Amino acid sequence: MTTLRALECLVALVEHGSMSSAASSLYMSQPALSHQIAALEKELGVAVAERLSRGVRVTAVGRAVAKEAHAALRAAENAMEIGKRMGTTGAGRLRISCVESLTSSLLVPVLRQWRIHHPEVAVDFSEFHSVDAMAEVLAKGDADLAVGPRPARTDVKLEVIGQQEMVVVAPLGHHFAACAAVPVQALGNETFVHYEPSNAMARWIDQLALYHDVVLKPVLRTSSPRTAAELAGAGVGVTIAPVSALAPRPAAVVRPLRPAARNDVFAMAASMSDTLVRAFAADLRRRVQRGSLRADGPVAAVGQYAMSVSTG
Repeated sequence: MTTLRALECLVALVEHGSMSSAASSLYMSQPALSHQIAALEKELGVAVAERLSRGVRVTAVGRAVAKEAHAALRAAENAMEIGKRMGTTGAGRLRISCVESLTSSLLVPVLRQWRIHHPEVAVDFSEFHSVDAMAEVLAKGDADLAVGPRPARTDVKLEVIGQQEMVVVAPLGHHFAACAAVPVQALGNETFVHYEPSNAMARWIDQLALYHDVVLKPVLRTSSPRTAAELAGAGVGVTIAPVSALAPRPAAVVRPLRPAARNDVFAMAASMSDTLVRAFAADLRRRVQRGSLRADGPVAAVGQYAMSVSTG
């Protein structure tokens, strides 16, 4: 495959009309330029220049190739300019993926902030019910940054950006309404709206139940924390959901767990060294630190019972 340098040599030869002048314009020796032209001719299988006793003459093929080479060289120059501009100003395109329960409380405010303060950055956004499916998309190179709980398996880089409160959701009028916080053991007495086994929430809840020696009684399963909260509010059973899934707040009884439990939220990327990825992850972390994933009221009151359960 010919190089841009060889095309650049041919264009210079057409423009200057001699090997010596073309070589001088490119700050290279005449033998080096001749070598590039010869390599181009070998690649094409036809001469692009005729060596004459008094100089050189570019052939019709050479002129045709040089005309197209102009466009290729301009495109390469534009690519380099865009790369430099992105490196210094942060312009470019960023592909963000997120589990759907985090969209309203975490991603929407940050996306709005970026639209205002980084108009030069085009952002593509996609939502997922499954963090594992999202991690696969990221691993394939179809996303730059993903946000959610820890996937079951992934080779991408994981960085904790904060934690979110986990709460119990029950129908209005349920006896949990009289509780400041719901003991984990009390969940064993209720029909439970659980999550699909492949869902990260299912793994997290099963580990929580095992830790407290509680046997849950699933009545049905869903892949969406938002749907689980709606089903609980409708009287199907009780459930555990992240606070982020309760926006807007459902018509239901919402209480913290006792002891309180929090789930890690991760920023995931093939590389955190990318300027835009690093900047977006930092804004997400600041958003979490301002309390976007904390429950108000009762949850804050039982913070001294905090317990973190790994989803690893």
